[in-house]
Amino acid sequence: MIINLARRAHNHNWELDPIVRSLLDTDFYKLLMLQFIWKHFSSVPASFSLLNRDPGLRLADAIGVGELHAQLEHVKGLRFHKSELIWLAGNTFYGRRGIFEPAFLDWLEHGFHLSDYDLSVHDGQFSLSFHGPWPATTLWEIYSLSILSELKTRLALKRLTELELDILYARAKAKLWQKMDRLRGVPGLRISDFGTRRRHSFLWQEYVVLAMSDVLDSSFIGTSNTYLAYKHDLEAIGTNAHELPMALAAMAPTGEDRKASQYRLLELWQKTYQGELLILLPDTFGTTQFLRDAPDWVADWTGQRADSKAPELAGEEYIAWLQSRGRDPRNKLFIASDSLDADEILRLHAIFSGKIQPGSSPLDFRHAADFSDTRRWLPDRRIRFSAGWGTLLTNDFRDCNPQGNVSFDPPHLVCKLQDAAGRPAVKLSDNPRKALGDPAEVERYKRIFGAEGFEPRPLPT
Repeated sequence: MIINLARRAHNHNWELDPIVRSLLDTDFYKLLMLQFIWKHFSSVPASFSLLNRDPGLRLADAIGVGELHAQLEHVKGLRFHKSELIWLAGNTFYGRRGIFEPAFLDWLEHGFHLSDYDLSVHDGQFSLSFHGPWPATTLWEIYSLSILSELKTRLALKRLTELELDILYARAKAKLWQKMDRLRGVPGLRISDFGTRRRHSFLWQEYVVLAMSDVLDSSFIGTSNTYLAYKHDLEAIGTNAHELPMALAAMAPTGEDRKASQYRLLELWQKTYQGELLILLPDTFGTTQFLRDAPDWVADWTGQRADSKAPELAGEEYIAWLQSRGRDPRNKLFIASDSLDADEILRLHAIFSGKIQPGSSPLDFRHAADFSDTRRWLPDRRIRFSAGWGTLLTNDFRDCNPQGNVSFDPPHLVCKLQDAAGRPAVKLSDNPRKALGDPAEVERYKRIFGAEGFEPRPLPT
């Protein structure tokens, strides 16, 4: 738990220290999706590409292409360790043992390898893409993002003296403590770490996760980082992501099939995982159209994650939809995971717990003491709420730099599915600023799915 982060940053030979230490150092949902892809779409070719949403940040002017290449090559040479596969085989995930099939684990040991990649530099930006069979490309997403995020961190760290590094991490720890102190002791609060892809560094994410586990106790329910869950005996959190509906829609032959593919995916997923891991992610092509046109059986899924619509609006929409389908929202789970920080987590928890009115300011609810009357609070629950806390948990170094002239802000990078089976992939999102794909394809998808409920929001910080 006690890591001298400043000394590690000052003295360690960063060039020899790999950023990705294990193939498990990825979000848990990527492994669940990998098994799904291996089982149903093993021969489908797919490609992923890197996108920098902040063109003003010329990463390739600061980070040498050789540094990035060396880290990518290191990951490409990694293999799953026997102890890791034994853990995947024997551990209980979401209350179920054996969620990974023996044949899949055997393939991970003897048949899995990451695809090749294309890396070049154009006008101060990295052009990075991954091509090959879908099972060989999908895991590159998280590895590439965490590598670039930490390379940017390392570049900034090199400009600080050891004393300045001490101050940097002392301030970051104090900020983390203030957030945890605001959240600890809140009855019913559920928080998990979703911060791998844009973390400050592996060591800092590990420090944060262990601190959250110690301070928040049962309110901290786990981490999406599979390696940290494996290493520290924590719950691995995650189910699925936008990649799957994007791919199935791309492969659909007609517009009508494309519209239906978002529900065909759910049928295939619940069959694959035998009625477990049933968390909806409805915003790939717009939440409103997804819920409106969903077959009735979709309302029997366990819950929903909101990733691009304002979390409060998404939660209210989900509650209203469940009620319209005759389901009791109090038995369902709503997960918020977009641009969260401590105040917003508290506010959302208070709203969905029935303690404050929707639309209330975060200043109305600031501490665990506000939740002290559990006899009144528990019966008022509107829906079970959980927060997947990402970038502002694992990479909030705002105003921590003693020099003040070096930015530790995380880069606005995504690595997303570009095509599947030779056909372009698209994500519309509830937030048009997060849409992905060729502009002409994006417009074509809008004609198929519509744009109801879309609202531009600032991109995550």
